[in-house]
Amino acid sequence: MTRTVRTILRRFRRDEDGAAPVIEFVIMFPILIFLLLSAFELSIYAFRQNWLDRGLDLAVRDIRLNTGQNYTHTQVKAMICEKSGFLQDCNAHLKLEMNPVDPRGFVAFEGGADCVDTAQPLAPSRSFVHGAEHSLMILRACYLYDPVFPRIGMGEAMTKDGNEYYPLIAVSVFVQEPSS
Repeated sequence: MTRTVRTILRRFRRDEDGAAPVIEFVIMFPILIFLLLSAFELSIYAFRQNWLDRGLDLAVRDIRLNTGQNYTHTQVKAMICEKSGFLQDCNAHLKLEMNPVDPRGFVAFEGGADCVDTAQPLAPSRSFVHGAEHSLMILRACYLYDPVFPRIGMGEAMTKDGNEYYPLIAVSVFVQEPSS
């Protein structure tokens, strides 16, 4: 029986039939996995960006229509996190900036968005100024999220902070409605 197994294994080792598909598989498999994981990472990124945009738009709508109420930074943050659904640990990873804007000389925020650095305590907001009736306001939300595949494909190419988090930035401009 041992001799039969040896001859079968020897014949299998010498046989070269089917070698071409194995080589093609070895070459193409990593490329296909790379594309699959990159597409998955992109879909997660787009999914979270859409939910952040949705949460910001719904919160801005509430702020715009309820002019008589001055929302605090934490209330606006809670509204965005509540309405944006699937953003994990949103209160800890979301930073907001809100300023009035001159409609005749539009100037956006100074510098880039400084998202929350999770290695340090939550930094206070740079500026969060309430608007009056008919004032043009700009609100920027920055959310950091943990990538699914940080070392493969698109996950490797995206801009990350020091803790390997991706920033998602959403901006909304609105006019305070008059309270009557």
